[in-house]
Amino acid sequence: MLDLQPPYGVANHYDELYSADGTPRPHYEKLARTLGRLGRDEILARVADVDTALLQRGVTFTVYADAEGTERVFPFDIIPRILTAEEWARIERGIQQRVRAVNAFIYDVYHSERILREKRVPRELVYSSKNYNREMINVDVPHDVYIHVSGIDLIRDDKGTFMVLEDNCRTPSGISYVLENRDVLKRSFPDLFADYAVCPVDDYPGRLLDVLRYVAPRGSSQPNVVLLTPGIYNSAYFEHTLLARRMGIELVEGRDLIVVDNVVFLKTTRGLERVDVIYRRIDDDYLDPLYFKNDSTLGVTGLMNAYRSGNVTIANAIGTGVGDDKAVYRFVPDMIRFYLDEEPLLDNVPTFDCTDDVQRRHVIGNLDSLVVKNTNASGGYGMLMGPYAPAEERERFKDLIEANPRDFIAQPVIQLSSSPTLVEGGMEGRRVDLRPFALYGRGVDVPAAALTRVALREGSLVVNSSQGGGSKDTWVLQ
Repeated sequence: MLDLQPPYGVANHYDELYSADGTPRPHYEKLARTLGRLGRDEILARVADVDTALLQRGVTFTVYADAEGTERVFPFDIIPRILTAEEWARIERGIQQRVRAVNAFIYDVYHSERILREKRVPRELVYSSKNYNREMINVDVPHDVYIHVSGIDLIRDDKGTFMVLEDNCRTPSGISYVLENRDVLKRSFPDLFADYAVCPVDDYPGRLLDVLRYVAPRGSSQPNVVLLTPGIYNSAYFEHTLLARRMGIELVEGRDLIVVDNVVFLKTTRGLERVDVIYRRIDDDYLDPLYFKNDSTLGVTGLMNAYRSGNVTIANAIGTGVGDDKAVYRFVPDMIRFYLDEEPLLDNVPTFDCTDDVQRRHVIGNLDSLVVKNTNASGGYGMLMGPYAPAEERERFKDLIEANPRDFIAQPVIQLSSSPTLVEGGMEGRRVDLRPFALYGRGVDVPAAALTRVALREGSLVVNSSQGGGSKDTWVLQ
């Protein structure tokens, strides 16, 4: 039998399955009974089948910094993370509110700059952002939508309340793992679903395609949509191929497109076909060598001219990175009040601004108890976990912060919630976060397709795949 009693303490943080007294939460009781009936040997045999299926499907990610080799199968834990309909409803409303406010902010800073003029957000903070794109000033985008796809990272505090850890407004990844996780789990562990009405996730590609067609610049009833990828060596290439296939659109690289008279065309054996919408998975800097990095071979020469002429829609819009700059993050609650005249439904994690002299002194004096993040880094890189870092690493970060305060923020260590996870044949608690995806077209749509990332290393609070993390299937109950 698989031991389903919690072998880990849950006193100082929230556990997804178990309450503080060690009993399963009501919406997990049937799952716990089913796993208990299956038994350890049966579960481990099916886990091997899951791992084989993921390997055959090529569900991988890339670790660029690893000298031993970059391509890895993305670890998947078969014990799902369950969210009740009530929990999801609160998350959905909070994310819709947040995305609308951040989108309004991006529109504002490239147009009238009202929030800057009224000094609700420091002007110098926006202008110094490496993701602020001056080429987008006074450029109008269809329906004023900049953030067509976003991934908002959430964590639970020790009381079980969801908080926003980070906004991802450029090219958020991970939805492919959501789709594949659900498919392989249903095939290998159909028993787990028997007692649950779980919201589907396989409608996500269709909902994404609806958004992309809605924001097309022309009045065509069937606009031509393509997905622009950097190519096979990109860490998320598997996701690019899966989404293009599921949406029934062309997967293209920069060399497959050409701009003629400020119109984008796809090169085909039948000649040139006009492109209306580009779902790009390439960073701004590489999109057009005429405007950005002049040595880029990933983008399309003249694309920016076509974009500014209104002849093609790029999703997400160029310049959206200013909205998810980590230094701008702490102002999102103020954006909600400013643009929507509402109180935030999801709280931020308390954040210290290193450009402020008083806050910077506090950060430097308390590096042993804080998490420090580089505002220009992602994927778990450029981060100091103060309580777990050696003294010399804290000293190095002290020098970095003092030299470039704009590049860093700091936050208290939040004890992420834990979830039972199969580790070496037994069950242990591992920390998790949650990334719901939002689609912005006619309105903000939050499909019940969320990525739960899990820190597989014992004691780790870092869930990123590049730092040894994996994922779980996320069940939203109907």
